[in-house]
Amino acid sequence: MEPIERASTPSDASIDPRDQADMKRLIGGHDAALNDLMDRHATAVFHFLFRMVGNEDDAHDLAQETFVRVFRSRQSFRTDQKFSTWLYTIAANLARNHFRWRSRHQTVSLESESNAGQSPPETSVPSAGPAPDAAVIAAERHRAVRHAIEQLPEDLREAIVLCEWEERSIAEAAEILGATPKAIESRLYRARKALREQLGQWL
Repeated sequence: MEPIERASTPSDASIDPRDQADMKRLIGGHDAALNDLMDRHATAVFHFLFRMVGNEDDAHDLAQETFVRVFRSRQSFRTDQKFSTWLYTIAANLARNHFRWRSRHQTVSLESESNAGQSPPETSVPSAGPAPDAAVIAAERHRAVRHAIEQLPEDLREAIVLCEWEERSIAEAAEILGATPKAIESRLYRARKALREQLGQWL
């Protein structure tokens, strides 16, 4: 299955020396280093969480909490590990906790309904974009994809969002989700199969 509306900027498998330097500063008591980390990663983390939870306000709250956890857990960071993998592990765990909380508080929010199908801010159609008919079709396709993703079980949604939208490797997704690469491959296969069945007319 071809990637569906994946993120425009691929992730780099290498360790970013800026992240490592900022984490060393943060661990050493230079709290301002957190601002530099947020400048580089906050938008990407928000978009990841938005795709996971499907609600902009919740994604903002969880993204902020992600960096709170980075600060609180800074002493546990190993400077030989990739910061973004550690960061996404924190974000993914917060998303899981959010789903568990939501499953225990089944309420229908007018705000969440109004946000359903929205795309992150940077995906809005530019003024010089396609003709109106094409824009309408693209919007309908995007809503259909978002709905199909939201219907996936949590473990399949995590795998497809990380590997398709975030362009993380199977090995890195496995590390983030605390699974084996073989398990991630299986989840991706099942997720893609489910999406093909639901989105046949759009693919």
